Amino acid sequence: MTAYIVRRLLLLPLVLFGITLIVFSMLQMLGPDKLLSAYVNENLLDKLSPEKLEALKEKYGLNDRLIVRYIKWLKNLFRGDLGWSLVGKEPVLKAMLHRIPYTLELALYALFPVVGVGIWLGVKASIHHNEPIDHFIRVFAVVGWSFPDFVFGLFVLMIFYSLLGWFPPGNMSIWAEEIFSSPSFKHITHLPSIDALLNGRLDLFVDCLRHLAGPILTLSWLWWAYILRITRSSMLEVLRKDYVRTARAKGLDEKVVINKHAKRNAMIPVTTVAGAMVIGLMSGTVIVEAIFNRTGMGRFTAQAAQQLDFASLLGAVLFYSTILVIGNLIIDVLYAIIDPRIRLT
Repeated sequence: MTAYIVRRLLLLPLVLFGITLIVFSMLQMLGPDKLLSAYVNENLLDKLSPEKLEALKEKYGLNDRLIVRYIKWLKNLFRGDLGWSLVGKEPVLKAMLHRIPYTLELALYALFPVVGVGIWLGVKASIHHNEPIDHFIRVFAVVGWSFPDFVFGLFVLMIFYSLLGWFPPGNMSIWAEEIFSSPSFKHITHLPSIDALLNGRLDLFVDCLRHLAGPILTLSWLWWAYILRITRSSMLEVLRKDYVRTARAKGLDEKVVINKHAKRNAMIPVTTVAGAMVIGLMSGTVIVEAIFNRTGMGRFTAQAAQQLDFASLLGAVLFYSTILVIGNLIIDVLYAIIDPRIRLT
């Protein structure tokens, strides 16, 4: 197992290197004139003479070859300097550190109900194949999978905030933000809801959950439908296997057959989906954060793309790429745990 994990770890820097190189090259295709807007206010660019513009391009190395610019960016990266964020009006790394906790918190809170409910519904549907409960769950899955997340998010916002006033948008209430940013509040994990509990502020914790409920429900709806369909199909296939029939013929309790013999083997494709889902939850928050006015990485990335803030875009790509490769590593390790034969490949 150790050798298997080490082999996967050795691939991580190569994957990150390839991703950043590709994205960096694509952004550089914008040309020096566009890239100069990341260093100089666009209103001032129109007033500068051609000679001054060329001098600025030379100053920031925008006329250098692509590989030279990429090496400079890598050197700055290792020093923790990702450039200046036009969106955040501060260094990119600092802007990202302010926003990552909100996206991470949202993804983590959405993960557990999605996996738990999705797998439970999928197993329940497969056990009661072609019975009324199976038909109901299948309809639930089809409706959920067919509903765009931005449409469902708007419905959630309209019903649970506009009509009922339960789940307000934003990260937290104004009074809660004042407490959260006060010197007396200890930032231990930097996840607002968790830190609220660690600081003994149950009122702040409840407020954070109220603001998280709408985005979590929106994210969960699509992934519930997806993961239960995969679980149901995988369980139905496994339940038809000879070893399951043999276990039943031996007189084993049905719960033992389902949990010990069928469910474990059915979890391999579900693990793939669950791993991809974690990555999707982290990277798929752009629309949800925009709808519910959350200042996380998704909204930050969208604003950076709109403003051609290439320094922030590169930082966001680096963040999501890291999540991607770590997520794939976790999937590989889970594969090896579920099916030991994979360790030999």
